[in-house]
Amino acid sequence: MRILLTSAGVQNATIRDALVDLLGKPIAEARALCVPTGIYPFPGGPDLAGRMIRGLTPSPLCDLGWKSLGILELTALPSIDRDVWTAGVRETDALLVWGGDPLYLAHWMRQSGLTDLLPSLRPEAVYVGVSAGAMAATALFGETYPEPPNGTGTPLTTEHVAFPTPDGPADRTFVTARGAGLVDFAVIPHLDHEHHPDASLANAATWAAKLPVPTYAIDDESAVTVVDGAVEVVSEGHWRRFDPAS
Repeated sequence: MRILLTSAGVQNATIRDALVDLLGKPIAEARALCVPTGIYPFPGGPDLAGRMIRGLTPSPLCDLGWKSLGILELTALPSIDRDVWTAGVRETDALLVWGGDPLYLAHWMRQSGLTDLLPSLRPEAVYVGVSAGAMAATALFGETYPEPPNGTGTPLTTEHVAFPTPDGPADRTFVTARGAGLVDFAVIPHLDHEHHPDASLANAATWAAKLPVPTYAIDDESAVTVVDGAVEVVSEGHWRRFDPAS
């Protein structure tokens, strides 16, 4: 399976070209399935999911001109015959996994059986992760929460931290958790984004130091591709790789 991990979708021509290269054909000839599950823990989650599917959010994803577009709702899969839903996933060219809460998303990727299925998909299939969808693809990720999350899976560790923000120190709980394990590095999306103060470059360095794997901090104009284990960053913005302490 080929991998495209983004901060905010297909934001520019460079990321779009990378997606086309991974697909091996034009987007207009490719079939896609969209996973909106990660957004539901957020206020207004169902409305945000609907807007994303209709192409009304700032994350270009479903509105790229796919040959066909279906919805894969992870929370429904345990109640569906496995042969039915896995057949659709195996036939798709691109799995579009949107953002939200990475801990909740990673939990439902496991509970639904999707995590176990992903390694067996066609080599030319493409996993496209957006924000939490990128984080949940990794073997290990870290995320900060104002309060310890409940009902969103089991984190490996939790740690109280105080991150500096433009409005002063912000108390957070730093959670380390397992993702799907498609890649052996971590991703921090929204680097230096005004609406994501925890993802400043300084905070990203602190965050990455808590993870025992390489970490790519990427802004909304950047993405990470993985093909046959080869990792490449494509970008019209800025990004940073942090290596774990030896």
